[in-house]
Amino acid sequence: MTKFITGTVLASLLLISCTKETQTYSTENIHDYFPLAVGKYITYQLDSTLFIHFGARDTVVSYQVKDVVDAQITDNLGRSGYRIIRYIRQDTSQAWQPNNTFEAVPTTNSIEYVENNLRFLKLEMPIRQDFSWKGNSYIDTYSVNSNVTYLDDWDYIYDSLDQPLTINGINFDKTLKVAERNDSVGDPNDPATVYAEKTFSEEKYASGVGLIYRDFLHWEYQNCGGCPDQGYSGYGVRLSIIDHN
Repeated sequence: MTKFITGTVLASLLLISCTKETQTYSTENIHDYFPLAVGKYITYQLDSTLFIHFGARDTVVSYQVKDVVDAQITDNLGRSGYRIIRYIRQDTSQAWQPNNTFEAVPTTNSIEYVENNLRFLKLEMPIRQDFSWKGNSYIDTYSVNSNVTYLDDWDYIYDSLDQPLTINGINFDKTLKVAERNDSVGDPNDPATVYAEKTFSEEKYASGVGLIYRDFLHWEYQNCGGCPDQGYSGYGVRLSIIDHN
């Protein structure tokens, strides 16, 4: 009799534990925040930060870009995906010109996005506050030939779920933020600093729309007593939505 009671209690505890675990997961799907269909587009204000002559100064150059889902494709692993073409112009007085091509592969548990031959895991299941994943795990950040070592070991983390947000006068009822990196070393304002570095990256997505905001900045600073590489090098990109269908 005692063994039966003990077994029943243990089974009940396991059932309760499993029930609690299941309840912590959101019923939302990542595809709600990254909808893909041929003909869909999002137009952004793009502000590009450049460091001129290794940090003599930095400057921000602004454009408009439109990302258009151009066609459904099959990737090199035989999976269904989408080709996205980016068009660019200085302002509304100019015609759109093709600028870049991206690839998005929606799977059951992730959204893979290929940009400049780098494969990112933009979104992952489940959508849950503080859930994290290695978003740059497919990128070579280790080899001697890699020029993107600063992308190594990033933890993408869901933050600020289900938040209303207004960007450039466009209202979104339901958004989420993916905090990707916020890391710095050294202080370039300190004359004793020999090397400093900063990397920041976050993205925001709206349900039913897709990416509505991106802020990325990476720079390195060297203080080498007037050598050719003295100062800053790096770049930054800020995208903010201005139109979509």
